[in-house]
Amino acid sequence: MFFFLGVAAVVVMLFTFDVSFVELWQHLCHAGYWLIPIIGVWILIYGINAWAWWCIIKGNVGGVPPVSFATIYRLTISGYALNYATPVGGLGGEPYRIMELSKYIDNQHATSSVILYAMMHFFGHFIFWFVSIFIYLALVAVGDMPMTTAIGTILGIIIVFCLVAFYLFSRGYRKGLVVKTIRWIGKIPGLKGWSTRFSERHAEAMHNIDMQIASLHGQDKQAFYSSLFLEFFSRVVQSSEVLFMLLLFGIDNGGGFSGIMITYLHSILIVAFTTLFANLIGFLPMQLGVQEGGFVLSIAALGLSAALGIFVSIICRFREIIWILIGILLMKVEPQKP
Repeated sequence: MFFFLGVAAVVVMLFTFDVSFVELWQHLCHAGYWLIPIIGVWILIYGINAWAWWCIIKGNVGGVPPVSFATIYRLTISGYALNYATPVGGLGGEPYRIMELSKYIDNQHATSSVILYAMMHFFGHFIFWFVSIFIYLALVAVGDMPMTTAIGTILGIIIVFCLVAFYLFSRGYRKGLVVKTIRWIGKIPGLKGWSTRFSERHAEAMHNIDMQIASLHGQDKQAFYSSLFLEFFSRVVQSSEVLFMLLLFGIDNGGGFSGIMITYLHSILIVAFTTLFANLIGFLPMQLGVQEGGFVLSIAALGLSAALGIFVSIICRFREIIWILIGILLMKVEPQKP
């Protein structure tokens, strides 16, 4: 089911481009050899993501887990391939990861490890957005970025949004999340009966999972903060993808080390705004149209051509298709014997 979901996602994505295949081919030809670092940098990004998840699994099971890092790397790529294809904030890969990880460790530790990593992944997003605000303010201070009342208001809203999220995450890490989530689901009309029955059947398992979630932060802070830093750092590395595309168009702010660094900071801001915009409207499968709009708006806000935003979004879609294909093919790879 997961495999065919990924295949369907590729087909849908190919037929929902806002440009013709002739135009798409022209854009890809224009990118040329730059496609190699644009696609290749995700080998490193997924490696960092897998390392972050590996830290959580080690801290959760209390030692070196009976699963190789290569397997975690494979599940990371396949999980994100499914996340690209599914709605609700891209959570489609998590059930797959739980099922596969359960072949090596018990179900409760597999579930708590995947939930912890998903929480860490979202937490890393919020920290990245929060840090990006201060990057923008630093660029304002040196006269590189504008500051208006509207921009200041938006930045203030994002700061409050991130601080509220930090508080909610801190409570989730201290007390667990599963029991409360099932209770919240029970407040949705029509799901109260299911929530009650599920809670009664799995009360002990949910309590154990919440205890495992809370214990990581309380007992193994090194694993917790290592994973959090790696998730944040993966966004910083991801920004190099946009940097390559800006350099492709000769946008380097005068060249030299200082010019490249300013361009790289611009790339971080573009990725931060686009991911924030996409996650706020994350219920659309593959974030169709949302990601494109985010790139166009963020690049235009930096005083660059909106057409450049379309080019960046098209290349990113092409990269997604490549890695979705790789991810769903890795799902068919025979893993090591559990």
